[in-house]
Amino acid sequence: MTHLDAGARIDAARPATLTSPATGLTSAEVAERVARGQVNDVPVRSSRSLLEIVRANVFTRFNAIIGVLWVIMLVVAPIQDSLFGFVILANTGIGIIQEWRAKKTLDSLALIGEVRPTVRRDGVAAEIGTSEIVLDDLIEIGPGDKVVVDGLCVEADGMEIDESLLTGEADPVVKQSGDPLLSGSFVVAGGGSFQATKVGREAYAAQLAEEASRFTLVHSELRSGISTILKYVTWMMVPTAIGLVISQLVVKENELKGSVARTVGGIVPMVPEGLVLLTSVAFAIGVIRLGRKQCLVQELPAIEGLARVDTVCLDKTGTLTEGGMDVTELRVLGDGDGTYVRTVLGALGASDPRPNASLQAVVDACPAPGDWRCTESLPFSSARKYSGATLTEGDGRSGTWLLGAPDVLLADDDPALDETVRLNEQGLRVLLLARAERELDDPEVARGVRPAALVVLEQRLRPDAADTLRYFAEQNVRAKVISGDNAVSVGAVAAKLGLEGAAVDARRLPADPGGMAGALDEGTVFGRVTPQQKRTMVGALQSHGHTVAMTGDGVNDVLALKDADIGVAMGSGSEATRAVAQIVLLNNSFATLPSVVAEGRRVIGNITRVATLFLVKTVYSVLLAVLVVCWQVEYPFLPRHLTLLSTLTIGVPAFFLALAPNKERARPHFVRRVMRYAIPGGVLAALATFTTYLLARHHYSGGGALEAETSAATLTLFLISIWVLAIIARPYTWWRVGLVAAMGAAFLVVLVVPWLQEFFALKLVGMTMPWIAVGVAVVAAAVLEFLWRWVDRRFPA
Repeated sequence: MTHLDAGARIDAARPATLTSPATGLTSAEVAERVARGQVNDVPVRSSRSLLEIVRANVFTRFNAIIGVLWVIMLVVAPIQDSLFGFVILANTGIGIIQEWRAKKTLDSLALIGEVRPTVRRDGVAAEIGTSEIVLDDLIEIGPGDKVVVDGLCVEADGMEIDESLLTGEADPVVKQSGDPLLSGSFVVAGGGSFQATKVGREAYAAQLAEEASRFTLVHSELRSGISTILKYVTWMMVPTAIGLVISQLVVKENELKGSVARTVGGIVPMVPEGLVLLTSVAFAIGVIRLGRKQCLVQELPAIEGLARVDTVCLDKTGTLTEGGMDVTELRVLGDGDGTYVRTVLGALGASDPRPNASLQAVVDACPAPGDWRCTESLPFSSARKYSGATLTEGDGRSGTWLLGAPDVLLADDDPALDETVRLNEQGLRVLLLARAERELDDPEVARGVRPAALVVLEQRLRPDAADTLRYFAEQNVRAKVISGDNAVSVGAVAAKLGLEGAAVDARRLPADPGGMAGALDEGTVFGRVTPQQKRTMVGALQSHGHTVAMTGDGVNDVLALKDADIGVAMGSGSEATRAVAQIVLLNNSFATLPSVVAEGRRVIGNITRVATLFLVKTVYSVLLAVLVVCWQVEYPFLPRHLTLLSTLTIGVPAFFLALAPNKERARPHFVRRVMRYAIPGGVLAALATFTTYLLARHHYSGGGALEAETSAATLTLFLISIWVLAIIARPYTWWRVGLVAAMGAAFLVVLVVPWLQEFFALKLVGMTMPWIAVGVAVVAAAVLEFLWRWVDRRFPA
């Protein structure tokens, strides 16, 4: 959205007068608006509808090609030559079922993470669904809350709104009563309420939420690589198929039905339709598996993306530590009175209706005094690093108090900083309570404060954080702790979790991304990082070729989450972070991330394996068709032969291999890695098969010669294909060996059972030619083994 668009919306959102009082709408007014249809009823879908799923799986380019050929074969050939069509039906059905299961999982999980805004009606505040908001509703918002519909500010208490997701401006905007609020923005400090002025399809909130949680198939190297491969396959297939048709129907002047059958037999295997389907199934099953672990994948390729990540940026609070904190000590400075200090802290805590974790710990430790009043308050901001309030005591005296980071509020030479550093080195968090000499609304209110006490807080470490960090280290994924807290304190927490490296104060980092990237490569822990710096850090790492994941739960993480390659939000975090993240950990467990990485590696590694199987078939099918056209001979196979071969050497094995465990690290250049095996494998298979076919044409004569020639060629092609499968199945486990052996045994059954021989038109005649076919296949397999090993050395992935 451009600045001009945002401005236009601001003007349009400003009504002449407020129509909703501070108590909100009455029940009768709500009912009246519902009857008029003034409801925020835009549905938020987390996945495609059933109709869209069916349409996407059925109406594909390759299904159209196969479908036409299938209809032709049903007319001109026996049913066994039409088996490939039933395989397509089965594969398409599997794809629909798997995506439908994934849809149900996503829909149920999306409901768990759905935002429920607080709406004031009849003077009572209550949480309702986003779709239940009506025009003129009074909606309460606080830090981290998303503005779900366009509105007008009614009440504001130091409220700062981040509109960066709409306007691109990173600086928060201070809002006062009467100012417009944009749907899609979120609160970074303070709180208040606003009146809904645009709901339903007139507001952008539902559209933004839908885009954030939709079951999408966005860009990924795996999918774009497969699309590239299929594009080139289509270009090769069209002229080859035309040449094959002319060759079989015109040049050879064969009987029509037989020529059509063999022409279709040459065209069908060129289409690697199962590759796209299998990729979708693998992704869908990955989503289901992660969903059972309370991990909401909002964009499918995020599974793949996290597996390719080489740098994880972690926000300490909420990621390495739990949200809760405890006040362990209160150190009064100077000749202050401890009882008075506790009273001030209690009054400060009571002044903020939406305390953050630090202030909540203070509230729990220091009860609010009954005779103190707050006349003005300044909510905590991650950019300021402090909060404050003007308090009036029971005897009428008033004063301005600030609570925040000691290294921000104190001068560099203040002795209290030395004590703070010692506490930080123990992994403790320290806040400074100080009395200000200036008014709270003075921009320089923090200058010249008088320190009163140090509030020592202990953070609760997540019990699973150390194991997760150790996992990333074993996987050569670098972890960078980026926090707004004191660098020494953050470093101490990281050290407790086994993360080594010096702590760096981000305020001393170079401002330019280039210089910052160098510092990021050397450091591990960074403290006093502003929200804008987090975003810059992510960009600096990306500029040096790193694939970056960012985790976080607070509004100060939103910009970095949005810019990272993969954003990971905690389910208990702010709604704004959940909206922009690709992955949401609904159970708030950092330990779920290794499962996501493992799932991504399983998908990437296995699809790379099976893609080679599919594309070897495509290459040898295209080359066989070219050789047939050049030699002006009958195409050696009927559709039934290649259906049998595809099922035993590709279809069934690929299904099991695609879903098998795979811990191989994700590597880039998917197309290059697949084609460097598929091209030599397919070329060798085509040459060996065609060689056997030509030898068989010279060996056999008379009636039944064509069937004998086809059978010999089929034997060679099967043996080479099963060897390709055996190579792809490495490293061997008992079930992989069993899978290859079972496919070989199934083909042997076809060759020895009479009715299967007749059904598939396969019958080996004599002893000489079958053994020649085996010999050609053995030589080709040996050459293939040598070629693939040479490719591994010459063109490493």
